[in-house]
Amino acid sequence: MLTIIILFIAAYITGSINFSVLLFRIRKKEDPRSKFSGNPGTVNIYRQAGFFWAAVVFLLDFSRAVALSALSLYLLKPEYAPLICLSLILGNRYPCFHNFRGGKGVANYLGFTALINPLLSACAAVVWVVVYKIIRVSFIASICMLLILVFAAIKAANYNICASFISLLTAIFIIYNHRTNMKEFKDKLKTNT
Repeated sequence: MLTIIILFIAAYITGSINFSVLLFRIRKKEDPRSKFSGNPGTVNIYRQAGFFWAAVVFLLDFSRAVALSALSLYLLKPEYAPLICLSLILGNRYPCFHNFRGGKGVANYLGFTALINPLLSACAAVVWVVVYKIIRVSFIASICMLLILVFAAIKAANYNICASFISLLTAIFIIYNHRTNMKEFKDKLKTNT
């Protein structure tokens, strides 16, 4: 139980490190949360700084999540991994180091799930690319990817009821984090009709 608590806290603290904010500070650029969507995630970094910096941010978020996933799988039973993932996503969304204004958690969820279910995670990433290529709306592509990732997490935990609930809760939380995108998209559809 102590290991779970320590890992839960470590995941939140690790998730609270916002790489895009730090990279923009190092480069003496304006806080990435001040423009476009206000999200310091990969897509918004792409809009502000281009492909290279977006890829750097994505890889840092992804790698951090993979490392936490490896640590949780090494120290805990697989059914406890979703709890550590939830803590990582909470830290990413409400980072204690960045005024509790963070990202939506998509890259972190992909990275965490990539280690526990590589095949379905790869399929989910392909789905993101395909959906985005077709409709050019990143949050819809992210939600489509998320649906596969949550199934991957549940399957990796052998359909354990508690792990399944936490995985679903994490997915719902990430979808909830996209509520502003959903509202803007809905308003845009209304304007165009």
